[in-house]
Amino acid sequence: RAMIHLYGIPNCDTVKKARVWLDNRGRAFTFHDYKKEGADPAKVAAWIAAAGLDAIVNRKGTTFRALSDADKALAADSHTAVALLVQHPSIIKRPVAEHAGGILVGFKEDEWSATLL
Repeated sequence: RAMIHLYGIPNCDTVKKARVWLDNRGRAFTFHDYKKEGADPAKVAAWIAAAGLDAIVNRKGTTFRALSDADKALAADSHTAVALLVQHPSIIKRPVAEHAGGILVGFKEDEWSATLL
């Protein structure tokens, strides 16, 4: 089976749940820590193209709510959102899991089971 690449922040509860879920099912994955490794603009743009801007931008988090209105406006356009998400990776919904068939955004156990098992 193809490797899964998981993107997120290690102390995020949703990321922790996803990592435990993968471990418990014996699925190998690599973990990309935005805090240490940053976010790749080409990947972020590809995720937006694949899943849509609304699926990728986390508008509920404290980081997004603390942005200026001008920055929030940048997040509403897929062309300007990439630079904003790269600058503030905490605004990227977590986790993003790249797998052979595409990407999963966020952690929903039933969706992950249907896609990855």
